[in-house]
Amino acid sequence: MDLLLVEKTLLGLFFAIIIATIFSKLRGKKFKLPPGPIPVPIFGNWLQVGDDLNHRNLTDYAKKFGEIFLLRMGQRNLVVVSSPDHAKDVLHTQGVEFGSRTRNVVFDIFTGKGQDMVFTIYGEHWRKMRRIMTVPFFTNKVVQRNRSGWEAEAEAVVEDVKKNPEASRNGIVLRRRLQLMMYNNMYRMMFDRRFESEEDALYLKLRALNAERSRLSQSFEYNYGDFIPILRPFLKGYLKVCKEVKEKRLQLFKEYFVDERKKLASTKGGENDGLKCAIDHVLEAQEKGEINEDNVLYIVENINVAAIETTLWSIEWGIAELINHPEIQQKLRTEMDTILGPGVQITEPDTTKLPYLQAVIKETLRLRMAIPLLVPHMNLHDAKLHGYDIPAESKILVNAWWLANNPAHWKKPEEFRPERFLEEEANVETSGNDFRYLPFGAGRRSCPGIILAMPIIGITLGRLVQNFEMLPPPGQDKIDTTEKAGQFSLQILKHSTVVLKPPRSF
Repeated sequence: MDLLLVEKTLLGLFFAIIIATIFSKLRGKKFKLPPGPIPVPIFGNWLQVGDDLNHRNLTDYAKKFGEIFLLRMGQRNLVVVSSPDHAKDVLHTQGVEFGSRTRNVVFDIFTGKGQDMVFTIYGEHWRKMRRIMTVPFFTNKVVQRNRSGWEAEAEAVVEDVKKNPEASRNGIVLRRRLQLMMYNNMYRMMFDRRFESEEDALYLKLRALNAERSRLSQSFEYNYGDFIPILRPFLKGYLKVCKEVKEKRLQLFKEYFVDERKKLASTKGGENDGLKCAIDHVLEAQEKGEINEDNVLYIVENINVAAIETTLWSIEWGIAELINHPEIQQKLRTEMDTILGPGVQITEPDTTKLPYLQAVIKETLRLRMAIPLLVPHMNLHDAKLHGYDIPAESKILVNAWWLANNPAHWKKPEEFRPERFLEEEANVETSGNDFRYLPFGAGRRSCPGIILAMPIIGITLGRLVQNFEMLPPPGQDKIDTTEKAGQFSLQILKHSTVVLKPPRSF
């Protein structure tokens, strides 16, 4: 069996080289392609570039080849844009042309080949899914309905930390408790459910499956089989594990949450609209025939990954930067004491009244952008971009991290300095009003979760700073902020131990 596979692979390589060479010559006459390293047949630039296409590596290529460049990764065209003007064209001016999503062999499994909202192509299905998700998840009414729950979950974190003597002595891995908080924030919204503790059996099962999904999808290990289809047989074991995890997750979502909510709704009969949770609205769309059951489950899948994980990463980065810059932490604490009053706990409406808190959040999202390359875009048809031809179905990456960290556009971008958003960058917002700063993207495919993420981050960081002096563990001067980059993500490598001491008695 192995010999047969090798024979087929070699034959495939032989014919693919001939076809690729002919195709390359024909294309060379037809297209004016963006600059980039010279590709070789079959492999393109993969042997030169490797699998690790993180934001820093792509920044190095941008410095060499320019603000728009092309990488031929096997059979895939990868176009990377690294300037505000190019980003504006991709996301806004030519937002329809570049409004689709490219996926890969692993995301095809986890999203049912784009049956969700985030990874579906631009078109009627995306518009329908976006509309169905907006009312229950992404409006100011949703924020006002859920803010008391977010505040209660943040208060529960504070109380649990205060009860733990280790927190003020040797420190605790605070992320674990914050992860439970984020699950409760989102599951209260989705299903009117919460988990009582980190030891909750269902929570542990859910968290483990989501973590495995994140590991499998964010890894660069499977790129070779995605770029070069003839190598895909070697991914058989990897993709099998992905399918198993996907099936277990969707079954868990269905059995323990979606079906339970259906049963509850059937026993209660008509509900007051004000008492509905998010999944009730989604299930109504299913009953009307607008979406099917798979679409419902993939909406839950999107929220589990896009809302919970990314917000948690940003909170964790914010804590690390505040610990490593105690003068900024103290300045933020002073602002809250001055504007809210000593001991008055921050609430959601307060977050917009605290300019320095907003600046801290903005600076965290600038320097430690959770999705540094945004979610990849794709053009369904041949397109033009700044005078270059972009072949149909090219993967378009916007290096949003470099846009926000390029010293040509920002003063000392390597420094964590919230003051920049009160001084020279006072008019820059997280909503994408400036194409140098796109933590949530911009245009049609921007992240609608901004309306939830900003207040949740503000409440969480605010409550922690109000109630604790956050410090590195004994014997350390700083928290380790080494980065761990994935296919789309930028996480902190080590979930550090944090010492939390009451700054004062109220």
